[in-house]
Amino acid sequence: MPTFLDQLPTGRLLLDVSLWSADLAALGADVARVSAHADLLHVDASDTTFVAEALFFPDLVRAVRSHTDVPLHVHLMAHRPTRLAMQFAEAGADLITVHAEADEAGDAVDAIKSAGLPAGVALTLESAPAQYAELLSAADAVVLIGTPLGTKGTLMDPAVPDRVRKTRRLLGMAGRNVPIIADGGIRANTVAALAEAGATAVVPGSLLWTEGDLGRAARWIRNGCRAGDLS
Repeated sequence: MPTFLDQLPTGRLLLDVSLWSADLAALGADVARVSAHADLLHVDASDTTFVAEALFFPDLVRAVRSHTDVPLHVHLMAHRPTRLAMQFAEAGADLITVHAEADEAGDAVDAIKSAGLPAGVALTLESAPAQYAELLSAADAVVLIGTPLGTKGTLMDPAVPDRVRKTRRLLGMAGRNVPIIADGGIRANTVAALAEAGATAVVPGSLLWTEGDLGRAARWIRNGCRAGDLS
């Protein structure tokens, strides 16, 4: 079934901008400020056991929704994600990603789709894409985590570009051409390798938010950080 993901721009990297790196004390203003430069807005959430941090919650997503028309992508780190996924769907999420390693991940994917939303599947660094081939083939997007889950400011594992290639081949064998989103360790020296490996999108945090000119920084990242530095 077609989804809004099919209407996203092609021919360049997409930006799934992390709201975890925004100014949380002025989140509404930061969401409004970055929306012109984002293809998606990335919202991290958890059940506090899959990862310890609670991060974002449904009512906060509902509040963010009123500040932007940009699609909201909820990356849900939960052992039993279905109930939370439905809460985020009701709060205004446009794409909900659950972890392949979660209990009942397949049931959650089905529930998200039954709610009329595209469903993503995420893999931690430790998970081999081939181990979850059937689940990945049912996903509308795949998120490949490049750092230990639930951390900020961590360097990307050097194996991630090859994981992107392997996942792209695996999806191709299943006749699927869905976005692959690289999440974690998105730095000036990692973006080009991810793009060349076949990533559709990256999840920039501080790489974007620490720049005064968000538009200029967004264009630079979309270009694979190739057009010189920002200084």
